[in-house]
Amino acid sequence: MQSTAKTIEEYLNELPEERKEAFLKLRESILNNIPKGFREEMSYGMLGYVVPHSLYPDGYHCNPKLPLPFMNLASQKNFIALYHMGIYAIPELLEWFTTEYPKHSAQKLDMGKGCIRFKKLDQIPFDLIAALAGKMTVEDWIHCYETQIKSRKSK
Repeated sequence: MQSTAKTIEEYLNELPEERKEAFLKLRESILNNIPKGFREEMSYGMLGYVVPHSLYPDGYHCNPKLPLPFMNLASQKNFIALYHMGIYAIPELLEWFTTEYPKHSAQKLDMGKGCIRFKKLDQIPFDLIAALAGKMTVEDWIHCYETQIKSRKSK
């Protein structure tokens, strides 16, 4: 369920009232902990945290006109979703996250390859998401992207 909002403010204004507080707290956890250089913008109908073209001129290999995506935060139909490309690309980061998750939430971890779904808003591990947001610098992500993702796609 992608939003058609053109700005972050529009996106936040269309959040369901019952989800707004948790969503805004997740956003704050990310913004307060994501390393310098990432930029928040609308991306794929969600809030995106990207490497801007000023830092990575090549952009995203699927569409070089777009900046390199790193994380997205979305209000979906039945849950809040956090998409994290580092968890998708780096097995050690995924292992760290899945090991830490039960220490921060009584709710069973619900995730796909790089998507973490939060259905019970009172069980969101905000401190863990803050730590996850701070785990990779822009430089770390660019290196990972070029060696783990982009190089595989060009073969």
